[in-house]
Amino acid sequence: MLACLVLSNAAWAIDFTPHGTQPGLAWGMEEPMACSSCHRGFSGNDPNFMPHSTWGGSMMANAMRDPLFWAALDIANKDYPGVGDFCLRCHTPPGWLAGRVVKAIGGGSTGPGGASGCQLNGDYDDNDGKSNDYAGVTCHFCHRMMPTGPAGQPGMIGNANIWIDDSSTCTNPSGDTFGGPCRRGPYGYTSGFLEPPHGWVASPYHQDSKLCGTCHDVTTPDTDEGPLKTLVLEGGVATTRPMPLERTYSEWNNSLFSETIFRDGMGEGPDLVPAIAKAQQCQNCHMRSSDDPEAKACNQNPDGSRTGNLPVHEFAGANTWIPSIIKTEYANGVTGFDREADFDRTIASARAMLESSASVETSILAYSPPTAGSAGSISVRVKVTNLSGHKLPTGYAEGRRMWLNVKALSATDAVVAESAAYDGTTGVLTEDAQAKVYEVLQGIWTSGPPAECKIEEAGKKQFHFVLNNCVRKDNRIPPLGFHPAADGDPNGDEIRPVAYTYPEVSPGSGVLVNYDSADYTFVLPAGTARPIKIEAGLKFQIASKDYIEFLKDESAEAPAVPAENTLCTGGPGRPFNIGPQSLSRADYLFQLWNNPAYGKSPPETAGNVATVSTPN
Repeated sequence: MLACLVLSNAAWAIDFTPHGTQPGLAWGMEEPMACSSCHRGFSGNDPNFMPHSTWGGSMMANAMRDPLFWAALDIANKDYPGVGDFCLRCHTPPGWLAGRVVKAIGGGSTGPGGASGCQLNGDYDDNDGKSNDYAGVTCHFCHRMMPTGPAGQPGMIGNANIWIDDSSTCTNPSGDTFGGPCRRGPYGYTSGFLEPPHGWVASPYHQDSKLCGTCHDVTTPDTDEGPLKTLVLEGGVATTRPMPLERTYSEWNNSLFSETIFRDGMGEGPDLVPAIAKAQQCQNCHMRSSDDPEAKACNQNPDGSRTGNLPVHEFAGANTWIPSIIKTEYANGVTGFDREADFDRTIASARAMLESSASVETSILAYSPPTAGSAGSISVRVKVTNLSGHKLPTGYAEGRRMWLNVKALSATDAVVAESAAYDGTTGVLTEDAQAKVYEVLQGIWTSGPPAECKIEEAGKKQFHFVLNNCVRKDNRIPPLGFHPAADGDPNGDEIRPVAYTYPEVSPGSGVLVNYDSADYTFVLPAGTARPIKIEAGLKFQIASKDYIEFLKDESAEAPAVPAENTLCTGGPGRPFNIGPQSLSRADYLFQLWNNPAYGKSPPETAGNVATVSTPN
């Protein structure tokens, strides 16, 4: 390991977060509880569409309660001391901007353990009141984001290089003046009708994917000394490009979803004016508008005033495992902050998002029926089409994967052959010779022998997020109209497939297809009852067994990461009486992983389950 974790913040000289608004706001962030008094639903259908209720169970709202994040943070700090400043900037923007991570307000450092989150205020099971940095990505933070800096500095994509409005006053378009910065959102209001009782300004930026891209493109830390790691291509070809770690925004931006397109070629109306379909921004899918007949944004508004025109703040993603843990461990209404129903909504939204993310089809290529005395065989093709606006899957690379589970079943529904079988008891995915696993594997370039993008050590997968500088594999399915070379680099090095080929939709177009096909051949044992049914399903898992065990093993390797209360001795509110406590964060995560109540990050089904049967 590079260094011991328990170092003062002054032990490193690199500034991991030199860009965008820095700690020391003149106007501190309002706490979400202040927003909840007007923007939370308390009766009827309100909780299903009101902003605070739908935000409350999201991973945005709970970015600092996520035990997977905390375990990964410790390994990042172990790999490169102090880099937690970079990670925590995204996960607790109010805490970071208030000078409670590494950078203290007025200069200097916050004290020991700042990069490990030990100087933050609050606790995992505290409500989102004042000074609780565990509230994650808060209402006021997003609604103070600006497309440019206070002196006209350009906006930036990625790494939370965000500009925050810190003005001393806000004057509404109607002329009313309020103290403090404006709350920014996608709407303008007619004076007196639905107009908020606080400072506001219409912000087209809040309808633009660029706002999401500020955090949802992640690159190696862009330090004051340059990129921490630069990308090495296949064969050891070094570049000066910063290592891309997550590219959800760029994947969208290089797809048809980011472009304004014709809805059809015939046009509409008496003049046959072509109908233009707007680009599909991130918000269109992840903040769907409520069609509830009673939808409203504020308790002071009339029911139905925002039906069909209210972005629901559920920020639906694909993560069902972590919300189920936080709901029970921290938000159970007994010792926690009582938002169980919010987490149920988040989990349901994630499953609905997964269901709409893909289409699965299967067809029989060849069939030799089994008989009582001899085996048969069947060959099938499974096609997966990506219906999302980015790669499938997308986001954080480590431990996240999709795979095709394909089964051959007898007439009595007995499984007689299977590819990519998953054992829920052990958490093991069997990667047989035909298994198709969609994932991105990042590693560390090693000159050898052999020269390779190294992703394993002693036969175990490695996940060194901040040290990685190469991509070994990226076979994730592209979105519709995906053109990787259009990001300014002739080779599309940041977002192109690696060690896998997706054909172009037409030769020379540079646009890749948004589907993948996989062929399978299964032996059918003699005596198998006919007809034979093929069942194909796409599975998604947020955290693999390999990843969970890596975090645990890496945390225990000397110098071991201490138990959380030991690591954070002397921090605000310590010792905690909930969460890891006497365990390291990785040990706590491993304990949760093995808890039968949480099911080892159980796979979820994405898209439909496709079936086809033989004639006999």
